[in-house]
Amino acid sequence: MKTDTSSPEGRLVEGGAGAVLLAAAGQVGVHEGRENGHWNNVQRYSREVPGLEWSQGQAWCATFVSWVAMRAGAAGLFPRTASCATAVAWFRQRGRFSEYPAVGAQVFYGPGGSEHTGVVERYDDTTIHTIEGNTNVNGSAEGDGVYRRVRERRSARVYGYGYPDYPGGIDSADPSWPPPAPIPHPEGLEPFPGAQWFHTAPRSPIVTAMGRRLVAERVAVYEEGPGPQWSDADRRSYAGFQVKIGYRGADADGWPGPVSWAQLRVPRT
Repeated sequence: MKTDTSSPEGRLVEGGAGAVLLAAAGQVGVHEGRENGHWNNVQRYSREVPGLEWSQGQAWCATFVSWVAMRAGAAGLFPRTASCATAVAWFRQRGRFSEYPAVGAQVFYGPGGSEHTGVVERYDDTTIHTIEGNTNVNGSAEGDGVYRRVRERRSARVYGYGYPDYPGGIDSADPSWPPPAPIPHPEGLEPFPGAQWFHTAPRSPIVTAMGRRLVAERVAVYEEGPGPQWSDADRRSYAGFQVKIGYRGADADGWPGPVSWAQLRVPRT
């Protein structure tokens, strides 16, 4: 597990939701401090966000989101605050609040959205997959670190979502929200072919290029290859890469997603 003594990473390439999610994913596994047998809310994020140093030792879920936005080059697209209620008001004042999830949105929980917050990594018809600070996965009332969470999308605890004004728009489930414009892909890298594409057991040079990158990342489990036919060895190798970049449990299932694919940097075929 990562600890809170890690040195600050270099700033990610500025961009949209992908940059925000990469910054958040890089912190999964980081813990706050511990004192006299209890977690103490002392963490890196308060001291590294200018203007929020005073929040050290307090609940830090909103501070974490502010840190993520800053590190992703999207500080102006999110409220800089340690207060969930203040963040809700910030998005509402700008007409960028919705009851529907969106990729890269800031999700808010509890009455008026005042209890807790995080960032939406992805969503489906019934669940939202998030990255949250000052939480846990053991059911304790005491948050201790940064985790990926899976929550019921229609839970009464989910208050709503703040939509950052990402370049090109935001991928939202809100039927009244305009769809995002296509995002230019980095030159020389293979665009993400879509999650469903891998479930069709494709045969493609893209699979070979992906496999070679997995070999370079030292997570491959191929007995032969890699080759163009998607296989169980590809999936197990990709799961190893997901673990390497911080995915845990069911999130490290070996099925490629846009965030992990961007980090793998598969060259264009």
